[in-house]
Amino acid sequence: MINKQSVWFVTLFSLILVLAIYYVTMQDSSLQKIIENSQNETSVPVNVDVEESSLLVSLRVQEDEAVLEEMQNYQAVLLDETSTTEEKNNAYNSLMALQSKKSEEEKIEQQIKETQNLDSFVKIKDDTISIVIASAEHDSSLANNIIRTVQSLFDEEKYITVKFQNA
Repeated sequence: MINKQSVWFVTLFSLILVLAIYYVTMQDSSLQKIIENSQNETSVPVNVDVEESSLLVSLRVQEDEAVLEEMQNYQAVLLDETSTTEEKNNAYNSLMALQSKKSEEEKIEQQIKETQNLDSFVKIKDDTISIVIASAEHDSSLANNIIRTVQSLFDEEKYITVKFQNA
């Protein structure tokens, strides 16, 4: 009896065989034309405009490296056969809390982007939320609006700091 895996193998093998025969029997002149055409194509220069501040990018990279290292530690505990059930449960809960914190940070950044149209970096530690805004404008009313916007996302009171950095 023929199964699907055998049919797929025969089909793909036949296709490769046909392409190989075509390539071998192809005249050298037509092959040379194809190579020359691919080399003679002009490339269009591409301009990339980076909107985000390099400070924000460096802060994100630092935070991502720290989070990744912490996640690897928790995953090592989870995969370790000598770890107790309690250690594995604690590592799993910590891993879930880490992912939850990361999603909250992204949600706050998105909310600031939508309401204030500003690029930001958010770091949450316990009940403290630190926000770095990439803006040349250092306005206390803007900072108050950002604090109110972020606080509205939470039921309990949070300690929120806003720091402005030149873009």
